[in-house]
Amino acid sequence: MRAPSYPWGLNSLYHSRPTVGWLMDLCDENYRHLMRLAPEIRGIEGRHVSSPRGAMDLHLEVLEQTPYTTLARLTYYFSHAAARKPDPDAQLRVYHDSGQVEVLEINQKSLLLNGGLQPSMLEQKWRVNLFLSKWLSYCVSQGHLFDRESHLDPASDRAYRVQDIDS
Repeated sequence: MRAPSYPWGLNSLYHSRPTVGWLMDLCDENYRHLMRLAPEIRGIEGRHVSSPRGAMDLHLEVLEQTPYTTLARLTYYFSHAAARKPDPDAQLRVYHDSGQVEVLEINQKSLLLNGGLQPSMLEQKWRVNLFLSKWLSYCVSQGHLFDRESHLDPASDRAYRVQDIDS
């Protein structure tokens, strides 16, 4: 993996035209962030929760494991009336052999990723993966961590062990 070589000014990130190289660098960066957040992702299954003190619970669900990839879902749940609403709610493909993470699908209401326009496919991928990069970085800075001990009990939907991490 090489260090990202794209410009980091937020204005230029959002308004400049991304390249395939920038997107690949961003997917590399997403992998590094995810490995700090869930270093054992290749060996865990099911649903997990991270609950550091002072931060909102972050949920990870490992949907599929193959020899070279992991399919996972990452989300927060907000209470809304009688239901819990996921936001943002991202489905991710982790490519362990190439050390990259790609957003396959994302549902979120907080920010307009497309600004009401229909950008090119490369620009769409760039924006959602940039959002993921910023979100993963934020989650790491909050002290979130997923491991085998953060597994949820499927019968009660409660964590076997809720993490208390002081930053």
